[in-house]
Amino acid sequence: MKISARNQMKGKVVEIEKGDLVAKVKIQIEPATITAVITTEAVEALDIKKNDKVMGIVKATEVMIGKE
Repeated sequence: MKISARNQMKGKVVEIEKGDLVAKVKIQIEPATITAVITTEAVEALDIKKNDKVMGIVKATEVMIGKE
């Protein structure tokens, strides 16, 4: 798979929480776990299952940081 995004992290799906419209997919990327919120339709179209090896991709224009 070739894509233009440079922030790519290989990991393993450790949990999937499906809702009616969106799903939370937890990806273990040593030493941390990240959560991707994608449509439930996308989870089904990609046939994502627990223990699948996946690629977490972060576009810099979609990352936000907050501080109190």
